[in-house]
Amino acid sequence: MSVPSTIDHDATGYSLQHAYWMAQAAGLAYKDEAAVEQRADQWGFDRVRHHHTRFDPPFPLQDTQAYTMASDRMIITAFRGTEPVQIRDWLSDATTPPWPGPARTGFVHYGFGEALDSVFPAVRKAVAELRDNDQTVWFTGHSLGGALAMLAGCRLYMEEPKLRADGVYTFGQPRTCDRQLAAACNKGFKDRLYRFVNNNDVVPHLPPEPVYTHVDTLRYIDSGGKVRTSTPLVGALTDRAKGLTADMLAPAGDGVRDHNITNYVTALERNLA
Repeated sequence: MSVPSTIDHDATGYSLQHAYWMAQAAGLAYKDEAAVEQRADQWGFDRVRHHHTRFDPPFPLQDTQAYTMASDRMIITAFRGTEPVQIRDWLSDATTPPWPGPARTGFVHYGFGEALDSVFPAVRKAVAELRDNDQTVWFTGHSLGGALAMLAGCRLYMEEPKLRADGVYTFGQPRTCDRQLAAACNKGFKDRLYRFVNNNDVVPHLPPEPVYTHVDTLRYIDSGGKVRTSTPLVGALTDRAKGLTADMLAPAGDGVRDHNITNYVTALERNLA
């Protein structure tokens, strides 16, 4: 395999090449609107919609941002994440009440629920308006953005099945929901949802179990940078130890460094070399 020069607008299903470009799209969500539009044009997407809401204290996030870009064959919505130290602080707070899941199926962490509610109507409207040629639909995001991408894809499917996403790719996604909603996502998005975890990335271990859990599909990037379809029970701790150089929750620790979206992009690029 080799690194493709741009996104394949005819991509379907799962591939490392498509994962690489979904990681690129997730990273682009951190940029300003002008940068998003410039890159979207370079990638062959001629229409872009921006989604942005702000919150008032005491909500732990300042805002929620996402963008939707469309060509005549593909639509991608990417959600912006947040800093690992910030997300660690409010995801570690076990006293916060749960938020009803999409279509009132199960529940999610209140931060995810409120953040998604603030931007979902605009995302749904953009996808519905831009999907004028039966384009494939993809959701992606890193960190908090990964949680919102998963929930947006799930909610869109549960509320409007005809708009079910063709795929959801997330990177460094935290535990997002309870087992009931995870089971519904696993069923509704069988072979469509892919959750990437980079070695000792701390964020996928939050919020704490057993209240919150992950969806099934995992792509694990080991300490050598190789993408694996699962984390083997035997040798998993040894592999994580190889990448661990400091306390997982320390600001300069391996758990924070591994969370950076650029490290996900770099690892995927190396798997294509």
